[in-house]
Amino acid sequence: MHSLLAADLTGTWKASFDTQIGKQDYTYTFNQEGQKLTGIAHSEVNGAKQTHAIEEGKVIGQEVSFSESFQFQGNAIAIRYQGKSDGDEIRFTRHVGDFATEELIARREPASAEAPKDAVPPRRGGRGGFGGPITLGPDDKQILEEPSSTIHEPREGIPHGKLEMITYSSKSVGNDRKMHVYTPPGYDPNKRYPVLYLLHGIGGDETEWHRFATIDHLFDNLIADGKAQPMIVVMPNGRAQKNDRAEGNVFASAPAFAAFEKDLLEDVIPTIQARYAAHQGREERALAGLSMGGGQSLNFGLGHLETFAWIGGFSSAPNTYAPEALIQDVEQAKRSIRLLYLSCGDQDGLIRISQGVHAYLKEHGIPHLWNVDHHAHDATHWRNNLYHFAQKIFR
Repeated sequence: MHSLLAADLTGTWKASFDTQIGKQDYTYTFNQEGQKLTGIAHSEVNGAKQTHAIEEGKVIGQEVSFSESFQFQGNAIAIRYQGKSDGDEIRFTRHVGDFATEELIARREPASAEAPKDAVPPRRGGRGGFGGPITLGPDDKQILEEPSSTIHEPREGIPHGKLEMITYSSKSVGNDRKMHVYTPPGYDPNKRYPVLYLLHGIGGDETEWHRFATIDHLFDNLIADGKAQPMIVVMPNGRAQKNDRAEGNVFASAPAFAAFEKDLLEDVIPTIQARYAAHQGREERALAGLSMGGGQSLNFGLGHLETFAWIGGFSSAPNTYAPEALIQDVEQAKRSIRLLYLSCGDQDGLIRISQGVHAYLKEHGIPHLWNVDHHAHDATHWRNNLYHFAQKIFR
């Protein structure tokens, strides 16, 4: 039988494990005094490295627990470990906020093994990497031309639209919420315009798309060049909870991103239709997003083909439903979808999610566009693919 006394875990331990965003390699340097556990965790994910302080560490008999703080898009994500030691192995369950749960085994390194030379507590707020192993297939190609880096810059001598922040009452959330709305040049309340609903990522809010793509300039330029139809662009906050700010442990708000489906359908769209000269039909309504918002767009758009005809997911995140759950009626999807646009960068560790959706659509003969450019999980990819998506909708 194992001793009820706390095992001595002082030393270096290593773990390599698969997660829904790919393989992660960790080195844990533990220092144990009685039941108190402190130390450093070094992580490497898709070539990006971080160093994390081990906090709230306890060892009681074979039971081991601690937490670390992972940095993603400038936000701290609380990761909790619970495990049981058995000699030179510790079997952990790792809780990444409320977003994911993973199993791993950490193994003790020989006493002669040196800890990483930079084993010092990290400074808060550092920028971290995101992603996993990337395996490209024959379909994973860039099929749309790389646009100019100036597509979102202001131009003189062309008409300009209007960008405004509005407040609406959300019955589903129970408070007043905000959204950014762009109306095109020459907006006429006596006409009717198609509407694009544009969703942000887990670290963003209703202002994120404008920060990444300068939405008014991007659409002013597209419309002036005759490349896009004049349209209303709506950027709501996809975090459907009373405190909808992107602060603290952003992964803890993952359930609020799922809850946004009701807010979108019952509050956001009716508000836009009441206040703006918006077309009412599905043929004049599009839904697209980046990362977490890409997953929302696929989940909600494909789940409500009576509401949306044009759907886009740009480097969609792990909140994306499994393909067979996204497409429950293949024949209806073939009939109803005007455009299903998928994109990801070939340097993005989340590409496996979109690859899986593409493979399922291809197998079942559902028309779609799959564009793989040479970017990562970044603003350039999202801006460029919005630029392409906007040119293909409402045609």
